[in-house]
This record gives sequence, C-alpha cells and structure tokens, in this order.
Amino acid sequence: MSKSIGNVKLLEDGNYEGILAMGVNERIRMVQNETRKAKSQEPDFIIFGDTMGEVGAAWNMTGETSGKKYISTTFEHPNISARKVYANLGQRKGAKDKTHALIWNPRS
Repeated sequence: MSKSIGNVKLLEDGNYEGILAMGVNERIRMVQNETRKAKSQEPDFIIFGDTMGEVGAAWNMTGETSGKKYISTTFEHPNISARKVYANLGQRKGAKDKTHALIWNPRS
C-alpha cells in the first residue's frame, strides 16, 4: 500500500510547489537545477523548504517496464528523518489542476 507524504503542484515555469507532510508540514519548492550537465548524475531538481533550506533532490526517470516518465525524489534533513526518505512524484488520479502526490517509496 502506498502512502502519500505530501503534495505539489506543477507551476508554469516547470518547477513544483507544495507541502511535505511527514510531521513537519513544510512548504517546499522543487526548483530545476539550471547548472546540471547533460548525462550527469546530478539531480534535475533541488528541493528547498521554506524554513529548513535545502531538504532534498529529484531526478527525471523512465519506468523500465512501463516506459512512463516519473520523478524520483530523495529527502535528507535531520528535521525530516534520521535516514534518507525516498518518494516518487506522480500526478494524482483524476487531478485536473496539475497536482502531484509524493508517494513514499521505502527502501530496505
């Protein structure tokens, strides 16, 4: 069963803005990484919290089986969790306002 840890909305400039829940209820902004070089492992987005500064990063991905595009996020900040938190960003089913859910992706 998947668990939403937040919601973000795609903005006209290609960035995302919303709320990271997880007990912190931090307003976040996913900003395109303008300094990323082609074919590098640098993130496509840097994630900033209103009060916590940089809290994570995100990469554009393509599903191996489905071929569908999605965004993989990693949150790393002591106010969020003692360990990295992984989530996938996907458009909410039936959402017409470009709202996306951050779906927790537990890794062992």
